[in-house]
Amino acid sequence: MNRIQLVKMSDAAAASGHHSDDEEVTPGYVAPAKKTVEEIAELDKDDEALVKYKQALLGDAVGKTGAPLKVTVLKMTFVSEGRDPIELDLTGDVSKLKDTSVVIKEGCEYQLKFTFQIEGEIVSGLRFQQNISRKGIPASKLNLMLGSFGPRDEPHEFITPTDEAPKGALARGKYHAKCKFIDDDKTIHLAWEWTFKIQSDW
Repeated sequence: MNRIQLVKMSDAAAASGHHSDDEEVTPGYVAPAKKTVEEIAELDKDDEALVKYKQALLGDAVGKTGAPLKVTVLKMTFVSEGRDPIELDLTGDVSKLKDTSVVIKEGCEYQLKFTFQIEGEIVSGLRFQQNISRKGIPASKLNLMLGSFGPRDEPHEFITPTDEAPKGALARGKYHAKCKFIDDDKTIHLAWEWTFKIQSDW
């Protein structure tokens, strides 16, 4: 399971000081050969089960391609039981997000939900990368594979596994996060920064 750890960094990375934003942390992953929606639709047309699967995956995208791939990240939502979801709107001026800190209760269980729109073609190997620092010192890094997604009219959603925020006096404080959505072609679809505070209560 790929855990979303807010302020924990591997001992090896911390000791070495290595903190590359683009470090690949999915061992053994090989990007698939790139194919268009139309090419995928033409494959194995005699396999009824596969045809139904592709229809479910691609929906009404077949026949509407020709436009370039466009990934629009709409929002990131912090979800934790016992409080209303905290939404970060990623459609406007994302530079303003780092000026307002999100308060997170220490020790709370939470998930992150990403909402994004895919247009034109299939995005292959969409990943969420996040590098967190505290007072300029690297504290955590994450390279989370979301997967490959086809174009469709309604937005896609991806929800991370449940994780627990750090707790204790040493964990409390303000953190700075640098994030981006990137795919197998190394195309950065969105990059932004945000801040959050670990506190004893909401």
